[in-house]
Amino acid sequence: MFVQSHTPFADLIDQTDEHDETKAPLKDKTVLVCGGDGDDCRQVAESYGFTSVVTPADIITSTPTLWPFTSPQSYTTHARPLPHPIYNPSSTSPTHLTISSIFVFTDPRDWALDTQLIIDVLLSQRGVLGTTRSHSVPTQEYSALNIPLYFSNPDLHWASQYHLPRLGQGGFKAAFLGVWKETHRGIPLEEKTIGKPSQETYAFAEKRLVKHHRELLGTSTGEAVTLRKVYMVGDNPLSDIQGGNTYLSPFGSIWDTILVRTGVYNDSETPSHKPKVTVDGVWDAVKWALEREGWPTDEIERLLAKNT
Repeated sequence: MFVQSHTPFADLIDQTDEHDETKAPLKDKTVLVCGGDGDDCRQVAESYGFTSVVTPADIITSTPTLWPFTSPQSYTTHARPLPHPIYNPSSTSPTHLTISSIFVFTDPRDWALDTQLIIDVLLSQRGVLGTTRSHSVPTQEYSALNIPLYFSNPDLHWASQYHLPRLGQGGFKAAFLGVWKETHRGIPLEEKTIGKPSQETYAFAEKRLVKHHRELLGTSTGEAVTLRKVYMVGDNPLSDIQGGNTYLSPFGSIWDTILVRTGVYNDSETPSHKPKVTVDGVWDAVKWALEREGWPTDEIERLLAKNT
């Protein structure tokens, strides 16, 4: 079982918009997906059930003047035709590209392009790209009509092959919010971050764990299945450990957190959120958890030897 920070987006496909008279589910509307290399994030979104996904690559190759500092040629290999043209004052098309929601699946590769696109959509007339709402509209109406904006990972830093932590999606979010604040003072921005340490992410993961546990036990869906204990292993106190420590399980499970001295872990700093225990690596975390569950030492050593 593999759950990434954006996997909970799959639960949104049947969501409807109270301002939309058609009440069509989000899976049948056009969404903008940002982040990642090539066409990867679009394909993941489609695997979740979204049927009309556009990316910044599609938009910039269709309308290069939208952001003149990016070369459209670098996007042509993974761009697709837009479902409808972008609005412009001389357009004669009866329909135009309308974005219903914005998803930042992972770290954008072109922060400037994605920032401009997201701002354009948020300030458009009900998601019609190329339009803009009147500045005379009261700020409370801007808030009510905002296109939903979702981020999937608040981590400011992540560990790469470079010897120092690099800015992650949390860095992009901070930069975007800074630009929004400076350019649109007084206009509220509604955004939702799904990813560690959010309650939604841990709830999604626990539901998957319960389902997997039920399948392992061969238990029917009608029978109650609970997890007595869940061990959360991670290298980031601000996301992994904080999320595990504060998660309130609707199933009554107890979550213990294990901090590993790898990734973004900094031995010179006191963790901002205290784990149950700190160990050197993932297999040390597994060993500690199994020992806590009463596994015999020889069985633990045999398991570790088989998987390392």
